[in-house]
Amino acid sequence: MKMQRQSLARTLAAFLVLLLPTLPSAQPATKAPAAQGPKAKVRIVATGGTIAGAQGDSGSYGYKSGAFKVEDLIQGVPHLDTLAKLSGEQVVNIGSQDMNDAVWLKLAARVNALLASPDVDGIVVTHGTDTLEETAYFLDLVVKSDKPVVLVGSMRPATAISADGPANLYNGVAVAASPEARGRGVLVVINDEIHAARNVTKMNTTNVETFHSPNRGPAGLVNTGAITWMDPVDKKHTKATEFSVKGLKTLPRVDILYAHANMSPDLIEAAVDNGAQGLVIAGVGDGNMTQASIDALEKVQREHGVAVVRSSRVPTGLVLRDNEINDDQKGFVASGEFNPPKSRVLLQLALTKTCKPDRIQRMFDEY
Repeated sequence: MKMQRQSLARTLAAFLVLLLPTLPSAQPATKAPAAQGPKAKVRIVATGGTIAGAQGDSGSYGYKSGAFKVEDLIQGVPHLDTLAKLSGEQVVNIGSQDMNDAVWLKLAARVNALLASPDVDGIVVTHGTDTLEETAYFLDLVVKSDKPVVLVGSMRPATAISADGPANLYNGVAVAASPEARGRGVLVVINDEIHAARNVTKMNTTNVETFHSPNRGPAGLVNTGAITWMDPVDKKHTKATEFSVKGLKTLPRVDILYAHANMSPDLIEAAVDNGAQGLVIAGVGDGNMTQASIDALEKVQREHGVAVVRSSRVPTGLVLRDNEINDDQKGFVASGEFNPPKSRVLLQLALTKTCKPDRIQRMFDEY
């Protein structure tokens, strides 16, 4: 197994060295930004995903996530060490479709511990793209430092033709090493763009330009280490939040239910019967749903104290409070800018503090 991994690492490194100079976005990597003062100390925390994936021998579309370890990724990107003093560690090595609450808590605790050390100036987390936006926003709410935390991923595995992971990792390290990244909250760097964790979402199944911040736009641009910043997020994050993972062993269960024509209320009842403390509805339009479902949600909120958040299956726009449904009367929360996955993350953490709709609504407005 060890020999196989070493072989894979050599193959990856050799492949990337040959490939990167042919890519327009990678050519200037030979001209790293000029160092000014001591190099920042950046820790790369790996969790697996496509960025560490390898295709099969046939070169087919399929691939295995997490085939490479963090050391392989660092060694496979030319000139990466010119940006910062690097170190790495492997927290888990999974495809992000298998990301779960236990890994979130483990990752957050480790990130906070690293950021508390004077030997770490910034962190890059490598992550699969399927749930990257959720992990990024979770960290944005529970990280207790203004030091940069940057998540990177890729849409193509490390051994694919035109692999995008190396450039994303290069740019991610550049952002994590930048003093201007401090205090901006957790960031996602991918496809030459920088996004705030609260705003970014995956918009395409396979394209490399899949990540966008549809309502607010990117937080910045980065091309082979050269960074241009946009306006920072005007919402609370990291040190300014009321949330903490310290002492937490589990998170409250929150389920997402997808609204559609003829939506049945029995899914609502089933979720609550199976232990859901909160429900996020990916509603139609402005967070709407069938009248039977509205009635069922009002009942579980009133009788069981289940927190109900109305979000939308529509990719852009806001779900406004009391716009189509009387949220005040029914005890519902309107998600505002947050899509269903982000709403779930915030609701899980909100439920560690309260189950009162008015307090949860305040959190959705402030964060």
